[in-house]
Amino acid sequence: MLRQAVILIGGLGTRLGERTKLTPKPMLEIGGRPFLDMLIGELARYDIFEEILLLAGHKAEIVETHYAGASRGRARIVVSRETEPLGTAGALVHASGHLQDRFLLLNGDSLFDFNLLDLVARAQRGHVHMALRDGVLGDRYGRVVLDGDVVRDFIAPGAGATGPVNAGIYVVDKSVLAGITTLPAWLEQDVFPGLVKSGALRGTAYRGYFIDIGIPDDFARADRELREKLRRPAVFFDRDGVLNHDSGYTFETHKLEWIEGAREAVKAVNDAGYFAFVITNQSGVARGFYEEHHVVALHRWMADQMALVGAHIDAFEYCPDHPDGTVAHYCRTSDRRKPAPGMIHDLAQRFPIDMTRSMVIGDKNSDMEAAQAAGLAGHLFSGGDLEAFVKQRLVSAGNA
Repeated sequence: MLRQAVILIGGLGTRLGERTKLTPKPMLEIGGRPFLDMLIGELARYDIFEEILLLAGHKAEIVETHYAGASRGRARIVVSRETEPLGTAGALVHASGHLQDRFLLLNGDSLFDFNLLDLVARAQRGHVHMALRDGVLGDRYGRVVLDGDVVRDFIAPGAGATGPVNAGIYVVDKSVLAGITTLPAWLEQDVFPGLVKSGALRGTAYRGYFIDIGIPDDFARADRELREKLRRPAVFFDRDGVLNHDSGYTFETHKLEWIEGAREAVKAVNDAGYFAFVITNQSGVARGFYEEHHVVALHRWMADQMALVGAHIDAFEYCPDHPDGTVAHYCRTSDRRKPAPGMIHDLAQRFPIDMTRSMVIGDKNSDMEAAQAAGLAGHLFSGGDLEAFVKQRLVSAGNA
């Protein structure tokens, strides 16, 4: 399982002029918060990364101060500082002691909104696998020539070529750094050409919102539109009876049995650009059958199992309370327990959800009542292939 994300943030950002003299480009505010905070927040949604490594250079002390001791979700944030500019590949060599055998690598001055875990699931050991942005117009960016998923060539900007562009996101096998003997060095000029020759550079093209803040016009555009572009509809999944078979107070990983097509259904939601949430009543805690840490551990395991097929849940919400509970701390009525909509409302406070296009998928009337109370469409799942069920609802929502 890939557990580390690495972000390149060492550049001088000279094309932005005075803005970057005192502030690293990724730390400039976009929509009222540092752009790098947005990138890290997007990574944290995937809930598989245990470490986010920031490769800092220009004004690195600002990055170190801002993220000292910080974490996002399960990921701790670590800063590696360059003392001199070493290039994109050189920064990786300099930080090699911090790098895991395989890691996700991102440019710190661009954001591409697509399902990162699909890229991770496709990547092979011993290779670099690139995320490519399809459908980009104009000559500002170079183009990538693909043969299937094998990268055969790069076409320079301004050559009038069509095809996908390098989005600056890669799954990297650390072994590819072994051949770098001279610094500074750059991935694009010094590493990728050799990988192309050996057939070890792969790529997959995706659609999705893409922005690079490297020039003034695009910086201004990001400031105007990025917050709204990251607003998206959501699918709220019940857990027992929808994602996994309801065997009665499930809390042990070896007893969890996935519903047919469940993980693939979550991936379909991810690929469609929706948030995917779980909202589940867990009265077994209030009844003393298991404890909250068992629920958290099971959800962590489920997240890891989903990641194997390129799927993720943005947040697992659960309510441990029940008015008839035997554990005093949880013996209470809660507005988070379905059919009340509290878990949905709490998620809407934490995430930029487009509620007008969101839906609940559950297997009980209480799920449908929670959907209605939150003003959402509710879809009752009575069994079968969850992937087919969800895809049909996504198509219907897209045509609404």
